[in-house]
Amino acid sequence: MPRYAILTWGCQMNEEDSEQMGLSLQERGYEPTDRLDEADLVLLNTCSVRRKPEEKVFSTLGQLRKLKERKPHMVIGVCGCMAQLRAEEIKQRAPHVDMVVGTAHVAQVGALLEEVLQKRRFAMRLELPERKGAIVTDIPERKIDRKPKLKAFVPIQYGCDKFCTFCIVPITRGRERSRPTADIIAEIRLLAERGTKEVILLGQTVNSYGKNLLEGRVPFARLLKLINDIDGIERIRFTSPYPRDFRDDLIEAIATLPKVMEQVHLPLQSGDNTILKAMRRLYTVEEFEAIVHKLRTRIPNIAITTDLIVGFPGETEGQFENTLRVVERIRFDGAFMFAYSPRPGTPAAQMDNQVPQHVKQERLERLIALQNRITCEINAQQVGKVFEVLVEGPSQKDPTKLAGFTREQKMMHFVGGRELIGNVVRVRADEAHLWGFYGTLAAPHTA
Repeated sequence: MPRYAILTWGCQMNEEDSEQMGLSLQERGYEPTDRLDEADLVLLNTCSVRRKPEEKVFSTLGQLRKLKERKPHMVIGVCGCMAQLRAEEIKQRAPHVDMVVGTAHVAQVGALLEEVLQKRRFAMRLELPERKGAIVTDIPERKIDRKPKLKAFVPIQYGCDKFCTFCIVPITRGRERSRPTADIIAEIRLLAERGTKEVILLGQTVNSYGKNLLEGRVPFARLLKLINDIDGIERIRFTSPYPRDFRDDLIEAIATLPKVMEQVHLPLQSGDNTILKAMRRLYTVEEFEAIVHKLRTRIPNIAITTDLIVGFPGETEGQFENTLRVVERIRFDGAFMFAYSPRPGTPAAQMDNQVPQHVKQERLERLIALQNRITCEINAQQVGKVFEVLVEGPSQKDPTKLAGFTREQKMMHFVGGRELIGNVVRVRADEAHLWGFYGTLAAPHTA
């Protein structure tokens, strides 16, 4: 049987797209392989959020060119956000690529492969759905007949309408559109029947779900309630919400729905209002902090993480220090931190006042040092606490131990029998680290 390999860069939505492409190929008789030299088809599912993943893609394409010289029948495809954005450049720099597939066409990978094999010609699909009035109805096809897994990503929304000046997503994934509620519920029910216990709902601004549905608006909090009622599902997470759309009904849903985890990833991006305005983030630091205050007041044990960008065009030392002060004040449980990376076609990339790379790097290092200290302090304060942990399997750090995440999305390593895999157990945190905890099973073991 022919074999395929998929290399994935970027976000959880890309991981889910890769799974969808794999399912499409398996329907056509292809088997997966982790070895590129065994593959008859290699797909690169790409990311354009920052420059570094794009550089890795071109480097990988160079390696595949040499491999294809030894295996002329090998088909090479570039998919995802970088394909959507830089298709012509890919064709010019890597003429050995056989197909380029945009973000809206991952379900057509199998059909495009047949076109390449039968007609022996380059194939490309890049069209994005267009907005017609208030509703975008072109929802990507999804295969919900998936292999059993303990945790599963479930996209509920595609694209984005926020148009932040630094972000490439509206260009690469199109306008915001929500999946029909009934389709989401049907997919999650099937997952639950096959043993999935945790679902992670995906969307670029996931909490604005439902505002553009043909059947009428379905608030995100209402969707969480419907999923909470599905038998077999034990944990619900979502990423990433947009601060301006974080309403009180969502806070109440997190507080009252037992399957919704006490963990929120809420992107701040900058701790300075002038920079937030230049980013077109549509909220202020004060409004963001008010949401955090409401969350911690209503759900005292909630863990809050964030995204932060340093070195945005025009950012002064004083404005960066404002970010440091906000991070110190809010005390996030963790953060994804990046130096600003200009993205072609975005307004920020055209701004004249770009910050030098060495300044961005120095600021990033200072921010990382601050957040790492805060994370370690927060985790150290939780030593002795008993957590509910969904056991995922052997620890990658130490195969003699088991590993899983707490409700607050913190990693826990502990000694236990393999019969615990797939179950929710109670574990006492004994030792805190930046990445999480080492712990000991608490009695009773199961939660």
